[in-house]
Amino acid sequence: MVYRFLINAIYPPACLLCGDPGSHGRDLCAACFGELPWNRRPCPRCAAPLPPDADVQFCGSCLKSLPAWDEARSPLSYAYPVDKLVQRFKFDGDLPTGRLLAELLADYLAAGGTKPDCIIPVPLHPSRLKERGFNQAVELARPVGRRLRIPLRLDVCERVRATEVQSKLDAVERKKNLRDAFSVRKFMDGKHVALLDDVITTGTTVEVLTRALKDAGAARVSVWSVARAAAPL
Repeated sequence: MVYRFLINAIYPPACLLCGDPGSHGRDLCAACFGELPWNRRPCPRCAAPLPPDADVQFCGSCLKSLPAWDEARSPLSYAYPVDKLVQRFKFDGDLPTGRLLAELLADYLAAGGTKPDCIIPVPLHPSRLKERGFNQAVELARPVGRRLRIPLRLDVCERVRATEVQSKLDAVERKKNLRDAFSVRKFMDGKHVALLDDVITTGTTVEVLTRALKDAGAARVSVWSVARAAAPL
C-alpha cells in the first residue's frame, strides 16, 4: 500500500484513453470508466453479451449446444475502446494497459462468484512466446491471482503445437487449427479450475482446453476473460 501510494504521488495516474487525471488510483478517468462497453447482460452460461431488449435467456450458441465449461465471467464487451486497449497490450507490449485491464477484471471477479482452486492462464506456444516476449494471459492472471488470493498454475497446461492465429480463421477452421494443440501434464484431482485469457471470441480455445482439463480430472472449469465477443442470438 505504501509503495503504491508513493508511486501515485510521483507519477499520478493518467487516463490511457483521454489523458485526463486518472480516478481511484487507476490510469482511467471516471468519465471514460463510465463509457466502457460493460457486459451488463451476459449469457448466463458463456458470458456472451446479449442485447438489452433481446427476448432470450441464453445466446444462440448456448441454445444450440452448451459449452464444455461450467461458467464464464467477462466484465466487458469486446467493442471500442476495449478492443483497442486489448490490442495495444497484446501486440504492442503496452504493459500499463495490461495492468489496467487486469485491475478491471479483478474488481469484477472480487464482487462475487465461486472461488476456484487455481487459475490457469491460456498458454502460448514457445515460438509465439519468443516472438511476442510475454504471454498476455499470464500478465493478466498474476495481479488477478494476487488480488483474489488464488494460486496460478503455469505447470499444468502447455501448447505443444504451433498454430495459426485464431483471429484469422472462421469457426470451423479454428477447431481444426487447435486439434491436439494442448497437453495437460498434471492430474487435476477434482479441482475447480479457472481458465484465464484476454478475450473470448468463439470460445474454441477454452473449449478445447476445458475438455483436456476435465479428461485430466478437473471437476469444474470456469472461464475468465477481460472481454467477451458477442455470440449469435
